[in-house]
Amino acid sequence: MAKTPTMKDLLEAGAHFGHQSRRWNPKMGQYIFGEKAGVHIIDLEKTEAALAEAADFVKSVTSEGGKIIFLATKKQAHDIVKSEAERVGAMYLVERWLGGLFTNFEAVRKTLEKMPVLEEKSQIGSSYTKKEQLLFSRELAKLKRYVGGVAGLEKLPEILFIVDAKKEDNAVREARKTGVKVVAIVDTNADPTKVDYAIPANDDALKSIGLIAKTIADAVSEGKAIWEKKAKKEAAKREKEEVTNNQ
Repeated sequence: MAKTPTMKDLLEAGAHFGHQSRRWNPKMGQYIFGEKAGVHIIDLEKTEAALAEAADFVKSVTSEGGKIIFLATKKQAHDIVKSEAERVGAMYLVERWLGGLFTNFEAVRKTLEKMPVLEEKSQIGSSYTKKEQLLFSRELAKLKRYVGGVAGLEKLPEILFIVDAKKEDNAVREARKTGVKVVAIVDTNADPTKVDYAIPANDDALKSIGLIAKTIADAVSEGKAIWEKKAKKEAAKREKEEVTNNQ
């Protein structure tokens, strides 16, 4: 099993604070413990269980070579999510959702393939003028800002991890259409039935976002370590077979 936070950890991170009760989604009823001062309180026992299940799923998929994208376009989550994704070598989007990334992937991939070309064209010493190099550099900077985190994407990922399921509704729809599994933080104003692995928790507080993003990133790290070990073992086996066959 993947390592996950305890109820105490979640409580200290403020993961139990939902939105104002008047803004709730009735489909979140099963995850709500109660109400205090007009704010819904999330049942952290269910959060703990849901996060553990989600982390185990992420670890299982990445242990077989599966890929994951971290998505968090709400401003306060940018740095945390980008940092956690980079820490474990995962892809991410934090500026905005790239419409068509899943449903029109081939067209988007052509855009991603422009990056190394622009990188080369913008280099000093290339056959282009300084003005052309400047234009290439500007276009490259724009692409890096918005899609740099998914620059190495060659096919659809197996998982999309989302910080705010309600805010990222377009991404959720694309994932559902293309079979990409969605692991998401769902606050009391969201619809948990739209995602595959709903983690009921505060999606606004930095500590809550950070704790959950770290847990998912750790699961990715654990899964990748298993996958890399398998890959090395298979490579050694093939090398041994080749030596034997050549004798």
